[in-house]
Amino acid sequence: MTGERLRALLVDDEPPARRKLRRFLDREPDVEVVGEVGDGPAAVAAIRELEPDLVFLDIQMPGADGFEVIEALGAARPHLIFVTAHHEHAVRAFEVEALDYLLKPFDEPRFRSALERARQRMRGREPGLPGEALRRLLEAARGGTGQPILVKKDDRSFFVRQDEIDWVEAADNYVKLHTGRGAHLVRGTLGGMEDRLDPSRFVRVNRSAIVNLDRVAELRPWSHGDQIIVLEDGTELTLSRRYRKRLPELFDPEF
Repeated sequence: MTGERLRALLVDDEPPARRKLRRFLDREPDVEVVGEVGDGPAAVAAIRELEPDLVFLDIQMPGADGFEVIEALGAARPHLIFVTAHHEHAVRAFEVEALDYLLKPFDEPRFRSALERARQRMRGREPGLPGEALRRLLEAARGGTGQPILVKKDDRSFFVRQDEIDWVEAADNYVKLHTGRGAHLVRGTLGGMEDRLDPSRFVRVNRSAIVNLDRVAELRPWSHGDQIIVLEDGTELTLSRRYRKRLPELFDPEF
């Protein structure tokens, strides 16, 4: 750091992601954004030329990924905060001594927490990665729960938080995420989506639907051992007898 001024470089191949970082950093009087680049080779060149104190580094980029950038820099690399939509690289980020691992989409309080950690480390007041940050990294590496779902629609991409999802429906080669603000198509299978969703909250109820248990308002007997699940918004779904055993705690044995 130059005096108390922190010089930051933004590395991400998505311009909206860089704009978000810059917007947050513009509110920090002690931070100067010295540049921004969108691919791996440009990141290596910019870091060598600009010598930033801190780099906000994406992982999946054209030309070279974030870890290849680090490898190219060798021991001369600056302090790093990874900024990525991919949780599976968390342990490796810890191994290369990243200060933090911002999992997209993140909010400003989470961002400011990572930035403050960087400040403390560069001022020599924080000897190592704190327990809370390590816990987040390890949870992310295990796949965690509640990871947001990336949705691509027209010419934009955005995330849907799991707590926004009411239920999920199979739709040919896609799954449809039903939320209070509308439905969104995501390419994939229902089984694949089931693996991504928090198992303490989401349950498969038939061959073509997964339900957020927090949205269940009523259960009704139907026929042949099946039940009807009524959600808070009035949606009615069939709970197949085959899937009922997955959530026995919801039912009276004689229901």
